[in-house]
Amino acid sequence: MRTSTRIAGAVTGLTLTLGGAVLAAPAARADIPACTRMAELAGATASDSVTAACGRGVVGDLQGCVTGLTEAGVPGGAATGACRAAAHEPR
Repeated sequence: MRTSTRIAGAVTGLTLTLGGAVLAAPAARADIPACTRMAELAGATASDSVTAACGRGVVGDLQGCVTGLTEAGVPGGAATGACRAAAHEPR
C-alpha cells in the first residue's frame, strides 16, 4: 500500500471519528443544575448527596436518583420530576 493511500485513509478515519464525537456530544449533555434546583425548591438542602443523586438521573438510573433525593428530604413526586429533569438537555 502506498504512503499517500495510508495517509488519506488515516485522515478520513480521524475525520469520521471526530465528526461522530461532535454529533454524539449534544445528546450526552444533561441538566444536573436543574435537578438540584428542583430538589432545593422541594425542601432539600444543597449537598453532595443531592448532586450525586441527580448524577444518577443523568445516566438513566431514575430509581437510584429518586431514592437518593428522597433520602435527602425531597418528597417522592418532586424527586421524580427532578430526576427526569436531570436526564434532559439544559435549556
